[in-house]
Amino acid sequence: MAKARAIVKRRKAAQNIKRITSTMQLVATARFAKCLQRATASKPYTEKLTEMIQALAGQPLEHPLLNANTAAQRSILLAITSNRGLCGAYNASVLRTSTEHRKSQTAAGLTVAMEAVGKKALNYFKFLGVPLSETITDVEDKIEYVRVAAMAERYMKLYEAGEIARVDVAYMRFHSIGVQRPSVVQLLPIEPPKAAERPGRKTETLFEFSPEPRVLLQRLIPETVKIRLYQYFNDAIVSEQVARMVAMKSATDAATDMIKYLTRQYNRARQSQITMELADIVGGAEAVK
Repeated sequence: MAKARAIVKRRKAAQNIKRITSTMQLVATARFAKCLQRATASKPYTEKLTEMIQALAGQPLEHPLLNANTAAQRSILLAITSNRGLCGAYNASVLRTSTEHRKSQTAAGLTVAMEAVGKKALNYFKFLGVPLSETITDVEDKIEYVRVAAMAERYMKLYEAGEIARVDVAYMRFHSIGVQRPSVVQLLPIEPPKAAERPGRKTETLFEFSPEPRVLLQRLIPETVKIRLYQYFNDAIVSEQVARMVAMKSATDAATDMIKYLTRQYNRARQSQITMELADIVGGAEAVK
C-alpha cells in the first residue's frame, strides 16, 4: 500500500504542474496576440519610410550617420533578453550569439561596451565578469516608442561625435510563429539606401517632396534609426512570448504523459496488492479446513 500511496502523491504533483503550465501557456498566448498586433502595426510606417528613402536614393547623400568612424576604437553591443525564464532556449540563443559577436569585434581591435536589456542578460554577463555600461530590467511585454527613441538619440549623438565606431543589436528576430532566429544587426552606421528597381524598368519617383529632398533626407535618416530599433524590440518581445508558449505547451504535454504513466503504475500496484490480499484470504481459508 505504501508504493501505491507514493504513486498517488507523484501523480497529484504532476497534475498540479500540468495546471500551472497550462495556465502559463494561455497567458503567453494572450500576450503573444497583443505583442504581434503591436509589432505588425508599426510595419506599414516602416515600409513607407523605407519607400521614401528609396525614392530619395538618387540624391547625393551626406549625413554623419552614413559615414564610417574609422578612427574610433569603441563600439556598443545591445543584447535584448527577457526578465523571466521558462521560455526554452530563447535567452541562451541570444546570449550565445551576442558573446560570439563580442569576441569577433574584440579580435578586430574594438573595445565593446555591453548594454543589456532583461535580467537574464544582466545575470549572464555579471557571471562572466563582463562590465555593463547600461542596463534595462523593467521591460515586460511592451516598451514605449519614446523610450526607444531616447536610446536611439543617445547612440546617434555618440556616433556623430566620433566616440564609437558602430552600434550593434543582438536580439531574437521574429519571422513567423514557427521560426525565430537569433541575430546581430548593425544599427549604426547606416548603409546608404539603394533605390528599388524593377526588372527592365527604371526607378521612378512617385512622391512630391516638400521641403527639398536633401533637407527631408536629413530628417528621415535619424527617424529610420529610431523605428528600426523599435522594431527590434518588438520582434524580441514577440519571439519571447512564442518561445514561452511553445515551452509551456511542451511542459503540459510532458505532464500529461507522466500522469498517464503514473496511472498505469498505480493500477498495476493496486492490482498486485489486491492479488496478494486474495491469496492471503484463500490461504487462510485453506488453513481453517
